[in-house]
Amino acid sequence: MSLRSPLGEALGRGAAKAGVHHWWVQRLTAIALVPLASWFAVSLLAMPAHGYATVVAWVGEPWTAVLLLLFVVTAAWHSQLGVRVVIEDYVHGCGMRTVLLALSTYLHVLAAAAGVFAVLRVALGGAA
Repeated sequence: MSLRSPLGEALGRGAAKAGVHHWWVQRLTAIALVPLASWFAVSLLAMPAHGYATVVAWVGEPWTAVLLLLFVVTAAWHSQLGVRVVIEDYVHGCGMRTVLLALSTYLHVLAAAAGVFAVLRVALGGAA
């Protein structure tokens, strides 16, 4: 039996204030993805041809490369935040949750790094 009040037991538990940052970042990345994804879709649809040489020339333009890098990093970050929420909400085993969160973070960083490397390689003329 505890002599602590329900408020006393509740204080210090939970993620009060810590989740607000996560929530804001998720919303900001979603807002950033709207114009980036729209630009990406319109740019692809506006291409005269979708051949290798045309796409390499398109990615080689400086503004295109910068916007593609922003798109790749923002999409990976937003995806990682969303997957993290799903894992935290629906995986109840502490060990399994930790493993899945670490794996998810690792895979998202790997995907973002691969995307950045691919864009930079093509934009800087390293594509074969």
